[in-house]
Amino acid sequence: MTISERIFKLMDERGISQLDFSKATGIAQSTISDWKRKKTNPSADKIMIICKVLSVTPYELLQDTVSQVKEIEYRVVTNGTLECEILTGIEGLKKSQMERLLGYIEALKQ
Repeated sequence: MTISERIFKLMDERGISQLDFSKATGIAQSTISDWKRKKTNPSADKIMIICKVLSVTPYELLQDTVSQVKEIEYRVVTNGTLECEILTGIEGLKKSQMERLLGYIEALKQ
């Protein structure tokens, strides 16, 4: 399976349309269509944003091995919302900070 085939498979599994994928990645719809139509693959500089939007690691995307992850509903988060602020705040956290954050989340659920 090619990288572009894996991308479309993951998009389908997550219910992400080409339009939503284009908006979330900043990649032109025509480019995404070319991947499907012409069986071409994305350029290397696009891999990280693609992985971020599809919630997979580069290794998982390139090796066709998706680790066991919780299925979550995909939705676009709008700038200026509380959700966006939270997600933006998570970016760049160290592993230990992410682990602490997960602990806080679990405590809040109780």
